[in-house]
Formats: sequence, C-alpha cells, structure tokens
Amino acid sequence: MNVLVFGATGAAGGSVLRACLDSPQVDEVRAIVRRPLAVTHEELRVFIHRDFLDYEAVADAFDGIDACLFCLGISVRQTSGEAEYRTITHDYALAAARMLRRHSPDAVFHFISGQGTALDSRMMWARVKAETERDLIHEFGAVCWRPAFIDGANSDNAPRLYQAMRPAFRLLRGLRGMYVAGEDIGLAMIQSTRDAERGRITGNREIRAIADRARGRGSARQQTGG
Repeated sequence: MNVLVFGATGAAGGSVLRACLDSPQVDEVRAIVRRPLAVTHEELRVFIHRDFLDYEAVADAFDGIDACLFCLGISVRQTSGEAEYRTITHDYALAAARMLRRHSPDAVFHFISGQGTALDSRMMWARVKAETERDLIHEFGAVCWRPAFIDGANSDNAPRLYQAMRPAFRLLRGLRGMYVAGEDIGLAMIQSTRDAERGRITGNREIRAIADRARGRGSARQQTGG
C-alpha cells in the first residue's frame, strides 16, 4: 500500500506518519509539508509545498496512491476568524481530494475531523468540520474520523493549551470515548483502507477498536498505548 500524508508536522499527523512507517502493510509513505521533516526513512518521500489550494507543482505525489491520510488542521484559536479557518479546514482538504481523484481515482481519502462535529452546532469550528465531512463523503466517498483528545507526537504547531493539558488528559486513557493515542488513528486508517471502507464517519471508541483489531492481526510492528 502507498499512502500520502498531510499534516505530518502536527501532533496527529506526526503520529499517523510514524504508524505508517512502522506498518508492514505500507510500502511507501509520501508526505506533503511546508518545511522539511525531522524524521527520515527509506520508505518516506517528502514533498515541500506551500500552496495547499493548488497541488499542480507536486502532482507526482498523488500518483499510484492507495490512501490519502489528511491530518492537516488548525485550532480555531490560531486563526483570524471563520474565513481563514474554513480555508484551512475545508478548502485545503477538498483541493487535495480533487487532485487525488485525478491521479489515483481508486484511492480512499481519510479526513481527521473531531468529536463534537455537527452541522447544527453553535460552535463555528464544529459546523465547518461537519460541512467538510459532508462534502468529502458526498463527492469522494471519504472516511472521516472523529477523535476526542489525541495524545499525539510533539509538535511546535500545537496550541500551548494542548501542550499544557496533555499530562492531565492522559489520565483519561482508560476512557475509550475520550482519549486516543495518535498512532491508533494511523493504525485504524490503514486497517480501514485494507477493509475497503468508504463514505463513513468513525468515532473515538471505534477508532480504538479498529486499532486494537489491527494490532491483533499484526498490521503494525510497533504497539502503542491506550
């Protein structure tokens, strides 16, 4: 399986990248990033790119792909408002999905959303993510993931509040609906691709269940906590 990862410098994306590199089910990992990655691996190809609304300059990254794992995201507190948040959350993802369909029409698009996402939510971020899920599923048959607290890789991009609260949130590890290790999201995405799933939304409990099943089947060399 060849996978393309977005957001590999982030907390969730960094963990998903690590899960892919550790998986014997994955032959090649490609990552589209704005800056070089600290990690190197014989199975990893990195594409430096700046414009996430236009991927023509890195079109080769989309060729021969089985799954695109779109982990790119931002906290609403790190944006100037709804317009910027919508561009990063919705428009970047749709642009990537369209390019994927052009170059690898049989590939599955995976999108990390978030717990609490809803079209009728009072929270702007939840509505935008729900609209993104809706559009990706309708147009591309995407698989959307709604994790709760993600215990992910260290990232300079992570909000300070997330970094400060991380040790406390780890106390929730036993609550399968509220906590997930970042690598488990990667394992679940790989397993979902193997199972040929399309057009669905997966919550936190099921993410952990799929990851447990993937580990039980030996789909990753490295087991993770949680």
